[in-house]
Amino acid sequence: MPLLDVTEVLLDPYFCNTTLICHRNVQTMDEDNFAVNTAQNIPFSGVVTVDRSLEARRMEAGQNISGAILIVTRFRLTQGMPGLDADTVTYEGRKYRVTFVDPYSAYGAGFVQAHCELLEFDGGTPVE
Repeated sequence: MPLLDVTEVLLDPYFCNTTLICHRNVQTMDEDNFAVNTAQNIPFSGVVTVDRSLEARRMEAGQNISGAILIVTRFRLTQGMPGLDADTVTYEGRKYRVTFVDPYSAYGAGFVQAHCELLEFDGGTPVE
């Protein structure tokens, strides 16, 4: 187990992005036993890094753009569980779905690392 606590670095404004938004759907059942989503938009902060850079695949049927990011945060993101759909995160104007959450507490108490896949995307204008 590492002995280095990087909490101060992960919370440093030079690394920590404070403009992240979590879109969470709380799911309940109505009287006909159909799922009903209640949307919540929750601002949070975290350190965002590239997991897999944007890649355009051009095929006969069209173009597909994919990519992924990692978010290290103390905010409890979820890939889905009973009563909650997988979270969607808005980062730099693009939406990413949380696909897996790992504990990251070896480097600082309470942190998680969320793997997030880019949702359908048309290419857009690059942010530089």
